[in-house]
Amino acid sequence: MSKLRGAAAVVGIGQTPYYKRGASPDPELKLALRAIVGACEDAGLDPSEVDGFVSYASERSDAQKLMSALGTKEVRFASLAWIHGGGIPGALGIAAMAVATGQANAVVVYRSMAESSSMRLRVMVAQNDTAAQYLVNGLESPAQILALRSQRMIEKHGVPRETMRAMAQATYYHARNNPRAYGRDVVLDDETYDNARMIAEPYRLFDCSRENDGACAVLVVAADRAKDFRKTPAYLLAAPMGTLKGGGALEENIRPYSLAGQIGVARRLWEQSGYGPKDVDVAQVYQNMTGMGVGSLIDHGFCTYENAGEFITFDNLIAPNGGLPINTSGGDLAEGFIHGMGLVAEAVRQIRGDSINQVPGAKLSLMTGGPGDTMTSTGLFGAEETL
Repeated sequence: MSKLRGAAAVVGIGQTPYYKRGASPDPELKLALRAIVGACEDAGLDPSEVDGFVSYASERSDAQKLMSALGTKEVRFASLAWIHGGGIPGALGIAAMAVATGQANAVVVYRSMAESSSMRLRVMVAQNDTAAQYLVNGLESPAQILALRSQRMIEKHGVPRETMRAMAQATYYHARNNPRAYGRDVVLDDETYDNARMIAEPYRLFDCSRENDGACAVLVVAADRAKDFRKTPAYLLAAPMGTLKGGGALEENIRPYSLAGQIGVARRLWEQSGYGPKDVDVAQVYQNMTGMGVGSLIDHGFCTYENAGEFITFDNLIAPNGGLPINTSGGDLAEGFIHGMGLVAEAVRQIRGDSINQVPGAKLSLMTGGPGDTMTSTGLFGAEETL
């Protein structure tokens, strides 16, 4: 087990509403400030006491831009995980290291997006990280690139297409109860899913995450301080980050190519936390596309190629009685997409017991980072009795 197991906890959550892409009334910096202040208020901490800042991906709201508005007394730690959606929950691991080693006392992990004051996310990703062999062949969006993996998963390994539909329907089902969810009014029955337009085979419209403006932040402190705050702590049991040989931005020859690239981080998650797939009560699965969510569940050992069709069913994926309820706020597909950060907030809510779609007695809450990214991460939250 890792020395960092249970050494830090999330004690505060802050979220702005989800806005239509490009329609936020505020720029990214103000959205980030609203989320951070919200997380501090949730925890009962004055924002000026925040002394650490961690984000990931193409975050433009840097610590030096935030500190004046927050009244920060001193920045003692600041960091950015290089990768995009794969960087969360790895960024939580960075924050945990900071507070556990005394580099900082109160670290916010956050992500803000406002395409009215920045460029489109897909354009930013294409410019910064998309390998040349894709661009010269006309593949410039994540949907196109990741569709190649999912098509192989279906055709070579026999994973039923219906698993993707089940993933989408479960998330939209949960969103129906969530007043924050941008897709809460969508009733995703079989006919609606099957008749939606094709985006990049095998992905149809409802297989793909939406892009939203908004921000989310969580407050991380050392475990020995966690009970000093207002809300029930969610302890971070593990949050490994990385990639196996063959991963990375140039080659993308990771094996198995058809899945999510998370076999390595998943193995370390279980080793470091002392738990396994059968122990998990609820999961927030990053779904840039549903096929990648299916691959993530296989990578984490919840099922195999052979029995994925039996495990990944609508009834098994919904709260409160499914074997593994997923994306209980609606997730990236139906609640809103700000690079997966909203999934962290929902993973913490499940441990607190105040999710809109609460899984009864949830003690272990998984949050997987961006599957199919050039590096990725995964994380496990636990209640106090899991330490």
